[in-house]
Amino acid sequence: MKLERVELLHVVIPLVTPFRTSFGTMTSKNTFLLHVVTDESEGWSEFAADPEPLYCPEFVDGAEIVIRDFLLPRVAALPEPTTAAAGQAMAFVKGHELAKAALETALLDAELRTHQMSLATFLGSVHERVPAGVSVGIKNSVSELLDDVERYLAEGYLRIKLKIEPGWDIEPVRAVRERFGERLSVQVDANTAYTLADTEHLRKLDDFELLLIEEPLEENNLHAHARLQKRLATPICLDESIHSARDAASAIAMDACRVVNIKPARVGGYLEARRIHDVAAAHGVPVWCGGMLETGIGRAPNLALAALPGFTLPGDTSASRRYFAEDITEPFVLQDGHLPVPTTPGIGIAPLPDALSRFTTATRELYRGRR
Repeated sequence: MKLERVELLHVVIPLVTPFRTSFGTMTSKNTFLLHVVTDESEGWSEFAADPEPLYCPEFVDGAEIVIRDFLLPRVAALPEPTTAAAGQAMAFVKGHELAKAALETALLDAELRTHQMSLATFLGSVHERVPAGVSVGIKNSVSELLDDVERYLAEGYLRIKLKIEPGWDIEPVRAVRERFGERLSVQVDANTAYTLADTEHLRKLDDFELLLIEEPLEENNLHAHARLQKRLATPICLDESIHSARDAASAIAMDACRVVNIKPARVGGYLEARRIHDVAAAHGVPVWCGGMLETGIGRAPNLALAALPGFTLPGDTSASRRYFAEDITEPFVLQDGHLPVPTTPGIGIAPLPDALSRFTTATRELYRGRR
């Protein structure tokens, strides 16, 4: 496989409704796609982060520089840019997991298409469809929240995740429990909004029999999460704090978490995501696949990952219409609370040319091989 061309397509896609979390409000998916062309095939991927470094340190413009100036030159210098070789070459660059994930995924898509193998088969997926949960952002009122939850349940979602922050936590959760009952699977996500000083307040969430509380404290502070877990009956799930299989192993050993959210982009790609799955499975720790408001280009490979045997909890692999009135790919449609796992070669999906053209705001060539 010879690398011939890599281009970046900046896309902006409106969200159907604003999505508010403890770190800000999003009204559109504003990111870029990578398009890799080899002498045998082509591949696509999506950069998962945002224009500003508010949720994570990486951001759109910075990732473009890292890919163009540091990652691509190392990959292009390889005799053959296979995914395995590319991972070793990119390892010399410290951090920048989301940028690495974007390049690795595009290369993996092209490589698997060359061999007529689906990502699901490559990863070892065992399910043809996966259960879907939905993430519900912070609302202006409890009544608005209840209306949204009711609508999502009517659409068939099997699990509700509520975003929380100080001042929007106990009462919204109580209202959802009182309205929809104890049988509804509910979890909460704090996105690092609390400190250990809030321990007694967070203990009030134990009354609601939640599946988990996600990343309540500052990211990368495993010690603090371990101290908090000792005081909570509700399992802590780590998200932002897990960047690698090594992090997952450390967190599990310290009892800093009892559930792991695996976001492939955050950990450097699907190869490392599979390693985290294996570490968690070896310790009997459940995992689920998180989402970052992906288009179909990012959603398709997440579904393949979520079909691995250790993913025993519904993920944030929602239907396309949850976020977009129109996607840049064929939409993923919820059926009986589940989404189908793509089975065609590579990630199993590609952009629709007309939609891609309408949502693309800029195109830049990052690499062109010698002719």
